[in-house]
Amino acid sequence: MHDPVEHARVLHGVYDDALSGETGGRAPRSLVSASWQRSLAAHIDPERHTPPAVLAETDLPDLRETHPLNEVLPLLRGTLVSIADEAMHVMLVTDADGTILWREGAARLLHVADDTGLSPGYRMSEDAIGTNAMGTTLAIDAPVQIHSAEHLVRAFHAWTCAAAPVHDPDTGAILGAIDISGPLHTVHPAMVQLVSATAQLAENQLRVRLAIADERLRVRNMPHLTSLRGQGALVTPTGRIIAGEPYGTWPERVALREGADRVRLEDGREMVVEPLAEGFLLRTPRAARAARRSALSLRFMGEAGPRVVLNGRTVPVTLRPAEILTALALHPEGLTAERLALLLYGDDGNPTTVRGEILRLRGLIGADVLRTRPYRLDAVVDTDFDAVRTALHKGLAADALRACAGPLLPRSDAPEIRELRDQLEVGLHRAVVAADDVELLAELAAHPLGRDDLEVHDLLADRLPPGDRRLPGVLARRARLLADD
Repeated sequence: MHDPVEHARVLHGVYDDALSGETGGRAPRSLVSASWQRSLAAHIDPERHTPPAVLAETDLPDLRETHPLNEVLPLLRGTLVSIADEAMHVMLVTDADGTILWREGAARLLHVADDTGLSPGYRMSEDAIGTNAMGTTLAIDAPVQIHSAEHLVRAFHAWTCAAAPVHDPDTGAILGAIDISGPLHTVHPAMVQLVSATAQLAENQLRVRLAIADERLRVRNMPHLTSLRGQGALVTPTGRIIAGEPYGTWPERVALREGADRVRLEDGREMVVEPLAEGFLLRTPRAARAARRSALSLRFMGEAGPRVVLNGRTVPVTLRPAEILTALALHPEGLTAERLALLLYGDDGNPTTVRGEILRLRGLIGADVLRTRPYRLDAVVDTDFDAVRTALHKGLAADALRACAGPLLPRSDAPEIRELRDQLEVGLHRAVVAADDVELLAELAAHPLGRDDLEVHDLLADRLPPGDRRLPGVLARRARLLADD
């Protein structure tokens, strides 16, 4: 391999010739030349020192949590961070606009990176800071390596960087870029292959998650499709058709305008668009709507408060209606007023009180959804607590943890709710501990159900390797739990 320092010296000569306008000298690579042209057209000053800071530090946690690449961050850490540490590099992950959201790597290099704005919250797109691996990989949608004076801005000439884009397996859109950057003497020809392979691994993991989500959507909503008797399709929120009858007569994707109740397919067919709790149902205008059961989605786990979605419409509910809906979801065969009163209020339960609550709840979700004699839900019901319970029953600890946002209706004292809440929390704890998976254990330690679990923090403190960045936080949290015990 050529001497990286000597190569950098040659590139500096190319850089000076190109920016001075001299002819006859050695030209930069075509990829770099095209990037310089785009950057200069965006009025980037080669003497600029740092990229623009576009995000405050306080805005980063929410953006990270909701960004799709957050789901594959453990994979990126496991693949790149240890290598970056050993090779004196930093790993950087951006969003589709080139804004750095995550940064990890060699501690000795982080303060140097700060001096040039290679830090979370700074934008690295070509139109913000000129030619660089992150910005250029997003501009051309391909892996790139940018070495030394191939950067347009002089402040980055001491760096060598390689980056690759990561795509949404659903829409094909770029989600962001992953990058490893380091001092110019650390350049290696395999850097770009490494980040490219890691980007493909990330996309594969996102693709698996998408397939799981598609299957859940199909399972939960197939009764809607079946009720149309061969004249409809299930569509994801992004417009992909994942099931259709008759088979083979549907496009891969439809363009759904927000709020539109009709869509015309490429073959000229007009379809009615009906919102579901998740996704949409397409049906012919003549398909019998009466045969379709309502879709009722209940999200009752966590501190955010109960959330009910009926046929795509959010229904505001307070704690008591949420408790009733939970009990009815757990007993699809139906409940009498006396039995419901016992489950919700215990021995002091009053059937008359329950009848009044049921009447008010029917006004919210409709008499066609909440039936009487006995009280029961006549709908395709999807609940987060049942998803957790089912995953635990199947021995799928990771699925159970990720379906659980926190305790079930944490402010409820209803006997039925308390019993299920305790079952789910104990079952989740046992399943994760038994899985003997340190990454899953770390997820539980950061989860609302595991933050105060001393046993989880004890186990994690023993199983994390000495150099793991999470270890100091785990030890500190364990010490606080021991002090409070």
